Amino acid sequence: MDRSALVLHIPGLRRYARALTGNSWAADDLVQDTLERACSKWRLWLLGTDLRAWLFTLMHNIHANDIRRVVRQQQAAPLVDAEDALHGVVAPHSGVDTAVDLQRCLMQLPEEQRCVLLLVALEDMDYADVARITGTPIGTVMSRLSRGRARLQALLDAPATTPTPHAGAEVLNLHVVR
Repeated sequence: MDRSALVLHIPGLRRYARALTGNSWAADDLVQDTLERACSKWRLWLLGTDLRAWLFTLMHNIHANDIRRVVRQQQAAPLVDAEDALHGVVAPHSGVDTAVDLQRCLMQLPEEQRCVLLLVALEDMDYADVARITGTPIGTVMSRLSRGRARLQALLDAPATTPTPHAGAEVLNLHVVR
């Protein structure tokens, strides 16, 4: 594998990882893991095939495995009663309208829709490559893309909601004393 060919794909991998994880630190870790896997498994890449699609497939699989691991760990962790955790906790009202941002809306999409949407829209991949990366048929890719676009549009069009105080909680107005 030519190192320069691999380096050319790092910006695209970083963009996709950042949009996928919603966190720059996690995205950098995901890119690092992808590049490590690519270097250790370079013999699995077939010369003449699309290196970009292979790298994104590695990243997709690593991310999916990470999600599965987190879900397993959460299932093994003891559950906390939400009512106990929220008792007496009130978020202060900022009084400032919160702008709806694309990242927040993207992170609300189901994982499979977000992956397909990001690969097609952000990385400008064709449906066949996305199908190969995600391991799904092209029809499923098109369906997920359509549903993801519709859901994203609905989230972006929805009015921003302001947090409401917990029932029974007292809201204090604090004044600055000089």
